[in-house]
Amino acid sequence: MQLSKAEEQVMQFLWKRKKAFMKDLLEDFPMPKPATTTVATLLKRMRDKGFVDYTTIGKSREYFPLVKKTDYFSKHVNGLIKNFFNNSASQFASFFTQETDLSEDELKALRKIIDAEIKSKKND
Repeated sequence: MQLSKAEEQVMQFLWKRKKAFMKDLLEDFPMPKPATTTVATLLKRMRDKGFVDYTTIGKSREYFPLVKKTDYFSKHVNGLIKNFFNNSASQFASFFTQETDLSEDELKALRKIIDAEIKSKKND
């Protein structure tokens, strides 16, 4: 299941806050702020999709994410690799390193990450 852009924006706020009331989420939006009913509709759809839930405190609802940011992002990256790079992570890595404006230091940092991952796979 996927989130719309507006739903993803609300999820970003929830991931950052961990828990939030409607008023907190409205504060996070840049100007012009959406209507309360719009955010309520987004939260209902997100709850129906299994991304968020809430606890009732008095007459208010405190929302919290059910999906970790890393899990959501990982699923998207894997879908991107599958759909645009013939399920080839190396094609994705090649595109990413050649078509983005990475500095030499950033490329070296990526190499360190990859080398560490290779080392950990050998030890498994």
